[in-house]
Amino acid sequence: MSQRRLALKPTQLRLLDEIAAHGQLQLAADALAMTQPAASRMLAETERQIGAPLFDRQPKGMAPTEIGRTVLRRARVILRELGSIETDVRALRQGDAGSLHVGAVTGPAVSYLVSAIREVKRDSPGAEITVDVMPSRELLQQLSSGEMDFVLCRILPEFDSNDFSILPMRDEKVAFICRAAHPLARASALTLTELSDYEWIMQQRGAPIREATLAAFADVGLPEPANIVNSPSLLLTIAYLAQSDAISPVSEEVAQLLIRPPVAANFAALRLPYDLRVSTYYLLHVKRRPLSPLAARLRNHLIRSSGNPIAGLSQTD
Repeated sequence: MSQRRLALKPTQLRLLDEIAAHGQLQLAADALAMTQPAASRMLAETERQIGAPLFDRQPKGMAPTEIGRTVLRRARVILRELGSIETDVRALRQGDAGSLHVGAVTGPAVSYLVSAIREVKRDSPGAEITVDVMPSRELLQQLSSGEMDFVLCRILPEFDSNDFSILPMRDEKVAFICRAAHPLARASALTLTELSDYEWIMQQRGAPIREATLAAFADVGLPEPANIVNSPSLLLTIAYLAQSDAISPVSEEVAQLLIRPPVAANFAALRLPYDLRVSTYYLLHVKRRPLSPLAARLRNHLIRSSGNPIAGLSQTD
């Protein structure tokens, strides 16, 4: 024989809890902004659904029966959970909780994303934020497939820019780094001719920093260096540079992170007579997918931390 499902409403559970707390039906009704007759009817209906009295009516008030105490234990658990739902929903709406997944190319990840995340986590330590640092093509693929909320990267021709909300950020300056004890580390000014015979470690072909570096060699009539190790891994690059006289082109932000305190990892930036820069990167999210409150909050912190006046005009986009 199937058992009848008990379906009590939150208001009924709150009434039971208030009666147990006050011992008086009138006081419980007042606490819930109900009339005493309405509270009496609701209690009677609840007891009918339970199939047993929940309170003993005594001269000095109302006390829970044994069944009433059992129901109250369960009711209070449910009421606490309902309160948690309200709190969680409110936190999500305000951007104080939830989860998000963002990505960036190396330069903005180091320079702006870290500080923006710290701002969010300072006020909302429970927010779950996942960050991936990878080339623009992979970032755009994950953004398009819905795996990321927004990214900082360059737009590539195989992706339809009409799909994205696009906010221009900044270009990147390229630095050539090496170990601090490298033979050229203390040179006051260097030419690409002096660098071409050294071993290099670079990102894969097509990566903007690598292409800008090879274009710089071509602009002065030099072929690309003959001795190149290919790796997209910054960790491997750092390890390789530390154990060799290799040179690597990286974003200026990465170079300064390695060279300056508090990291001060015994690396140096080679001095060139001119700046080498790569194209602008953008803050992108998919138009058809509105950002969650948490993602929008991090995005706005990111825009402010970048100090970009162009970006600042579009914080509410």
